[in-house]
Amino acid sequence: MTIHENLLGGPPPTHLPDDPEPRELLANGTPSADVAAKYPTSSLAWAQLADEAYERGSVVESYAYARTGYHRGLDSLRRSGWKGHGPVPWEHEPNRGFLRALHALARAAQAIGEQEEYERCSQFLKDSSPAAAKTLG
Repeated sequence: MTIHENLLGGPPPTHLPDDPEPRELLANGTPSADVAAKYPTSSLAWAQLADEAYERGSVVESYAYARTGYHRGLDSLRRSGWKGHGPVPWEHEPNRGFLRALHALARAAQAIGEQEEYERCSQFLKDSSPAAAKTLG
């Protein structure tokens, strides 16, 4: 067993618990709204709804879905020991719903001219997971 020491003294990475059911339903084509209704704590379902709304030009709706996914993700992070900062690795698949919701919130905030929220969320995404920021654009 290898023990990895955080040489920078920051908090350890937060890994959300796996919740495969919403991910599997979405992958199998179940409508995102149905998945969010069945699993309302799933950031992934809300992030997917945000992406779909954004793609069809419903930016305010996308913002609302993204904010819901973001807050559901914050709740999960806190339950997993997160103290308000530190890595949330993209490489850990259960973290991706939160990170996608955070990205979607930044994108929608920018689209409606909420520059401060856009900058805050964009920086939060970069600070949480540089890989997510790069992957999601």
